[in-house]
Amino acid sequence: MKRPEPRTEPVPEATSHRLSLLLRSLRSLEAAGVRTASSYEIAARFSLNSAQIRKDLAQFGEFGVRGVGYRVADLKAHLKDLMGLGVTHAIGIAGAGKLGQALADSPNFNAEGFRVAALFDVDGRKVGGCSRTGVPIRDVQALDGLVKKLGIDIGILAIPEAGAVPLAQRMAGAGVRAILNFAPVTVPALPGVLVKNLDLTFFLENLSFQLAIAKA
Repeated sequence: MKRPEPRTEPVPEATSHRLSLLLRSLRSLEAAGVRTASSYEIAARFSLNSAQIRKDLAQFGEFGVRGVGYRVADLKAHLKDLMGLGVTHAIGIAGAGKLGQALADSPNFNAEGFRVAALFDVDGRKVGGCSRTGVPIRDVQALDGLVKKLGIDIGILAIPEAGAVPLAQRMAGAGVRAILNFAPVTVPALPGVLVKNLDLTFFLENLSFQLAIAKA
């Protein structure tokens, strides 16, 4: 597999989303014992676009073998490396309520490349305890020091609207490099920090709108 020179321009979010879907597909193929697969086979099996698969991968090198297709294990390893999943990212979750603890205990947040290091909360009744799977709940006042001590580079906000922006700013100041926000408020761009706002209410309202339009 021939790798290109390092990229200087940003990768479109749509491309990174498709690469995540491709990586998920490769994991399924590997688990099923499939050793090689063409872009057509991957696309047909996982409802993807074969031409788009080849186009996305071509931006980063030559990964296929003519007449064979892609070696599943090798392509999976290269995609993990490309997406920064060759190292484990420590996650800190602000908010030890039902959502925060559910995220902390989710296998998806403790899988290849990710590990929830701590939950943070203001409720003294929760501080000092653990989630169901043993993730420690720490006092949010200790966040600044623990971000550095635990090597947390991804922060998740699972707190009420009022405190989301100030806490995001505090996380950024403590050294967090990326923030995933579940609070029902938009966290603005922060210098040197990737911010992704994921308002679940927004998506529900969008679904409701689509249902209403379909009935019209």
